[in-house]
Amino acid sequence: MQTQTSPRVSEPSFAWWKPALFFLVVIVGLWIVKWQPYYGKAFTAADTHSIGKSIIAQPEANPLKAAWDYAMVYFLAVWKAAVLGVLLGSLIQVLIPRDWLLRTLGQPRFSGTLFGTLFSLPGMMCTCCAAPVAAGMRRQSVSMGGALAFWLGNPLLNPATLVFMGFVLGWHFALIRLAAGIVTVLGVATIVQYWVKDKPQAVEIPQPTVSPLREGNFIQRWMKALWSLFWSTIPVYIIAVLVLGAARVWLFPHADGAVGNTLFWVIAMAIAGCLFVIPTAAEIPIIQTMMLAGMGTAPALALLITLPAVSLPSLVMLHKAFPAKALWLTGGLVALSGVIVGTLALL
Repeated sequence: MQTQTSPRVSEPSFAWWKPALFFLVVIVGLWIVKWQPYYGKAFTAADTHSIGKSIIAQPEANPLKAAWDYAMVYFLAVWKAAVLGVLLGSLIQVLIPRDWLLRTLGQPRFSGTLFGTLFSLPGMMCTCCAAPVAAGMRRQSVSMGGALAFWLGNPLLNPATLVFMGFVLGWHFALIRLAAGIVTVLGVATIVQYWVKDKPQAVEIPQPTVSPLREGNFIQRWMKALWSLFWSTIPVYIIAVLVLGAARVWLFPHADGAVGNTLFWVIAMAIAGCLFVIPTAAEIPIIQTMMLAGMGTAPALALLITLPAVSLPSLVMLHKAFPAKALWLTGGLVALSGVIVGTLALL
């Protein structure tokens, strides 16, 4: 009796075009939004020892007008990076295989935090523009430490900002920022990973791994991811920026000599820096302007760490991606880092 063998089922080939497309968007997007503009800006900083006016200059007495004026200046500065952040945060959910992320950023050990820090270096995004990407990572089951390190590393370890800072504020400021930034990124991400039970956000976009998706399915899944990410981050982002725009007069007093070189002002500036929102590298002209108005070195160093690292809008943007305890702890630890760095300058 002749036995009939079942035909061999060939395993589907891996869709290499998906990660290739993702990295193409990353490279082209970052070149247009970050790398090429910052290359020219570095020469400007070297020649003029300035990268522009402080974004919080010319405070307005009317809170409504202050909110509108600041929002216009801020969003004109960041809208391209914000669009890129939402785009990458949605594409990472449908183009990057989840097992790739789990083998690197998904590890709850220190290696996952270290990978997140390294992957943040080319991004050079501000805290709010990096937030949608971090949210997309969490939807792909990336560990809390890895996603937090990526989010904090983008603004704190931005190589372009360090170059601008060296030319404008002095290379000692840049070295302090680099050393304190590395400790803050790795330390905060590691502590939060350890103290908060990690429950990655449930993935809303099903991702079959057996057969490659058809083009129509990919577009549908991407649009669903894009829509969900947009509505969970952008509306609260806009509202928070308007609120902080109205409050900037009280957060950063400009009167000559108002911010002294004392522990009180170190703590006050560390907290204000954690609340306020700025574009990439905007902490440099802010600190430059306030120091010219009499602010001491110690509170300046506190702002150097906290102002770019986190903000109230970015924390709110991630309220669905991280447990509330993780976000509170992150903000508190960043503020503590700023206080420690500023206090060391008082000794």
